Amino acid sequence: MNFTDAFVARTRDGSGNARKYLQGLLLNRGRGNCSRFANKVRKSSNQTLQHFITHSPWDERILINKLQKKVSELIGDSVEGSLHIDETGFPKQGNCSVGVQRQYCGRLGKVENCQVGVVLGYVRRDQRILIDGQLYLPEDWTKSNKLRNICKVPKDVRFRTKAQIGFDMILNACKNGVPFGWIGMDCFYGEQPWLRQKLDAEGLVFIADIPRDTRVWLSPPKTGIPERDGKQGRHPIRERVLDGESLPIEVQKIREQIETAQWRQVTVRDTERKELKIDIACLRVYPVENKLPGKELWLIIRKEVGQGTVKYQLSNAAPDSDILKLAKMSCSRYWIERAIEDAKGVASLEDYEARSWRSWHHHIAMSLLAMLAALMDVDRTES
Repeated sequence: MNFTDAFVARTRDGSGNARKYLQGLLLNRGRGNCSRFANKVRKSSNQTLQHFITHSPWDERILINKLQKKVSELIGDSVEGSLHIDETGFPKQGNCSVGVQRQYCGRLGKVENCQVGVVLGYVRRDQRILIDGQLYLPEDWTKSNKLRNICKVPKDVRFRTKAQIGFDMILNACKNGVPFGWIGMDCFYGEQPWLRQKLDAEGLVFIADIPRDTRVWLSPPKTGIPERDGKQGRHPIRERVLDGESLPIEVQKIREQIETAQWRQVTVRDTERKELKIDIACLRVYPVENKLPGKELWLIIRKEVGQGTVKYQLSNAAPDSDILKLAKMSCSRYWIERAIEDAKGVASLEDYEARSWRSWHHHIAMSLLAMLAALMDVDRTES
């Protein structure tokens, strides 16, 4: 697939500078910027690369759409492939870069001055790559004409939560024909019932990390609109769980009640030192959604053998799903975390001079292209 036309505007062909910027990303090691990229690439300069990433009018969405189709050709699999939404922080000094403010930065593990990008990864077995990335623009930014003008935020950009950005990226991947068997997400996204409901309504299988205090019913309680209590007051109009029905229970307490026979030990993959084995239990439950029982889902509880950390997940996988399949889905988030590390190490994802909306998204798209180039190089080496 030729990516040249992604950089062609009405009056200029930027594919030559795109190639040089791409080479700079791949050749760079350690902290980088346009000046350091230019020092690595023949017949290049800081000025031309900075102009390409900041001012050149090419559309990064065209590039990302083409990239997703190429990834589908290379490693796409409708059964073994999976999508994963996540986020990554970019620590920044000052307040002039687009979207920067004090917010949680996963890289640092604390609230810090940073930008946050929501990313979409694709995984098949141990092959992984990021296939989309968009900036989270805090609500204060969307309401400030001054900040928007300084960083040239387009007029049609409105506030979207990180989960909304992630959902939109998933739909775009579907539109581009990216094949996958399930979608994975961490607790931040998985604990939001509306996102799980939206994915289910689209016919998409998810496996979502949830907090240990998430409440569920093991069997559905009876619900209805109760009778009015006495002759005074309004007639009740909202459905609720009827009096006398069982209360929901936290998933961490369910783990304590699981009998030994319900646990299975499964080998999920090889690691550098040994096989990774987990103890896993899978139950059918009804999560609390707006104080009512939601759709029946899988509750997956797992822990690595010899480790103390317990993970809890919900999934809308088919009721007859094999436990080995659920175990593989349960542990697949490991690879998206590796993909983000790859993007920073191999594709210089966090090394940029990008203060404006356009330059940030241009750089991220080029980093994804650099990841694709590395993936294609590995694919050629192994074939």
